[in-house]
Amino acid sequence: MAVQNGKDLLIKVDLTGDGNFQSVAGLRATRISFNAESVDVTNLDSDGGWRELLAGAGVKSAAISGSGIFRDADSDERARQIFFDGETPDFQVVIPDFGIVEGPFQVTSIEYAGAHDGEATYELALASAGRLIFSAL
Repeated sequence: MAVQNGKDLLIKVDLTGDGNFQSVAGLRATRISFNAESVDVTNLDSDGGWRELLAGAGVKSAAISGSGIFRDADSDERARQIFFDGETPDFQVVIPDFGIVEGPFQVTSIEYAGAHDGEATYELALASAGRLIFSAL
């Protein structure tokens, strides 16, 4: 696999609820993480006393975060609306040369900042809110 540009890791939001995905404007840094809780079923009969985990059990989750410059685009307005309305619309995360992760996410935080001699910036955090689908590129 060739080296990929970080700018190609995109976070997209469904603007209208009909699959019209648009990149969240102004992002400079993005991150997605996947987690799966384990269910320990170790008991006195476990082979050699080694820990045993129950396959397929536990809660799976994903978290998305990003930061960038505030551009006041349609996607910025949509992210604010999602946060204040408590919605869980579909988002897409495009992972270059790997695939697309799509599903419902909740915006868990939005932070705005700015210095008197710099640009206005923001940070965004999202948590998965349902089943995610992975499509290979």
